[in-house]
Amino acid sequence: MKKYSYIIALLMAVVVLAGCEKYETYSDMKKKEQDAIEAFISEQGIQVIDQTTFEAQGNKTDLASNQFVKFTRNGVYMQIVREGCGSVLEETKTVNVLCRFMEKNIQSGDVVVRNDVHASLSTLGNGVDVSQYLDKMSVVRTGTTITASFISGMMYNYHGSASVPGGWLVPLNYVKIGRPENEGEETAKVRLIVPHSQGTADASSSVTPYYYEITYQRER
Repeated sequence: MKKYSYIIALLMAVVVLAGCEKYETYSDMKKKEQDAIEAFISEQGIQVIDQTTFEAQGNKTDLASNQFVKFTRNGVYMQIVREGCGSVLEETKTVNVLCRFMEKNIQSGDVVVRNDVHASLSTLGNGVDVSQYLDKMSVVRTGTTITASFISGMMYNYHGSASVPGGWLVPLNYVKIGRPENEGEETAKVRLIVPHSQGTADASSSVTPYYYEITYQRER
C-alpha cells in the first residue's frame, strides 16, 4: 500500500509541476506582447519617433521614413498616412464617423476582421452608397478627450460590443474628419499598433497587440 501511495503522490506531483510550467502570468503575457510588437516594428522597417519629435514636425509622420509616433501615455503607435479633408472634430458636438479598417493580430499575423475590401468604391461619380460597408461610431470631443461608441458595422458585430477601442480614438486629435466632395480630397487614414490595454475586450483578455489600418470620414 505504501508503494502505491508513493507512486500516486509522485504522479500528482508531476501533474502539478506540468500545470505550473504551462501557466503564464500576466507579466509573462505582457512580455510576450512587447516582444511581438518589437519584432513587428523590426520586420516592417518602422522608425519610431517620440511625441516631442512628432510635435516638432507639425504633428505629422514622415511616410518616406515609415515613421510611427509612440504615445508614452497609452503605448499606442500611430502613423498618419493622410490628414484628411474638412475640419477637426468640433467641441462637445456629437458626430457620426464612418470607418473602413483592417484588424490584424500581431502575434499570429492573421487578419481577424476587416471591412476595407470595398475601399475602391466611391460615392463620387458612380452613385454607389458605400455607407453600408462602413463601421459607424458616435463620437464626442471634449478638449483632447474623445469618447465614442459603435452604432453598427463589422467591429460591432464581430466583437459583440459597442465599446470603441481606445487606440482607435487617439488619431482623432490629429486628423480632419470630413467627406471628400472635390477632386483631390481624401478621407483621413492612419496605421496603428495598439497594445492590449487600448484594444478590444478580446485583445485585453488575451493580452494581444493588434495592428490596424483605418480611414475616418464624417457621415452626411
